Amino acid sequence: MYKSETRGVVIKVEPDYLEEESEPSENRYIWAYTVEIENQGPETVQLLTREWQITDARGVTEIVRGDGVVGEQPVLKPGERFRYTSGAPLATSSGFMRGHYGMRASGGETFAASIPAFALDSPYDRMTFH
Repeated sequence: MYKSETRGVVIKVEPDYLEEESEPSENRYIWAYTVEIENQGPETVQLLTREWQITDARGVTEIVRGDGVVGEQPVLKPGERFRYTSGAPLATSSGFMRGHYGMRASGGETFAASIPAFALDSPYDRMTFH
């Protein structure tokens, strides 16, 4: 499990390679990742936006931005947590993801909560780097 903390917002990520949905012969590798966001800080926060950087083994990076996560913009009071699962495809057998959530504190201040970089590794990870 990968973990980061920004202003009391703890983000944990656990990736999982989905062999049954992947097609290595077609350069299609699929991962699910489960994210848990916990508010360990003293004030209520809301997740407004997300930005992901998804990088494959060739160094090709795709940026994904949008409002909320899985159609929600959760509000977390101190001590509360929110958990969701999403997915990501790659054209290579490995890569990594990282990013941040745009958060708003109860006082109106906004900040970026860092999502830890995490590896996307599959059993087909045979790429060699030159």
